[in-house]
Parts: sequence; C-alpha cells; structure tokens
Amino acid sequence: MTINNSVFFAGFGLPSQQDSEERGEVCIANISPKERKKRARFAIRQLLIALFVLGTLIVLGVNPLWRLLLFFMFSSATTSYIQALDKT
Repeated sequence: MTINNSVFFAGFGLPSQQDSEERGEVCIANISPKERKKRARFAIRQLLIALFVLGTLIVLGVNPLWRLLLFFMFSSATTSYIQALDKT
C-alpha cells in the first residue's frame, strides 16, 4: 500500500512537461524612456538635497535625532531611482 502525499500549488494536477521547461517570458517596460529620465533626475536631485541637509545638520551640531527625518528624503530618492532602473 503506497500513499502519495504530493501537493502542487501551481495547478490542480501533476506538473506537465511544459511547466517544468523554461518559458521565454518578455518584460515590457511600464514607463516611457522620458519618464525614466524624469524619475532618475528627481532621484539625483532629492539625494543631493538630502546630503546637503545632512551636512548642514552635522556642521551646526543639531541633535542627531533630527537626522531621522531625512529617512523620508533618502527613501524617496531610492524609490525613484529603482523605478527608473527597473522600468516600472
């Protein structure tokens, strides 16, 4: 007596030969080249502004907790740059 305890989440039956082979999927860009350049420029501009503010806070000797607010500026620059690179 043999019990087969196989679970396949991608389908309802056994995987077919086509599923196990590599399929040639194509990724189509979601944004235009003009929009990618725009997002990259925004990311660079936002990064430079955040670095300037960080430098100013360090030079003026402001309480380091105020630097936490720069997280939002750095994260928006990073997100825009990744979107420009991934074409999303």
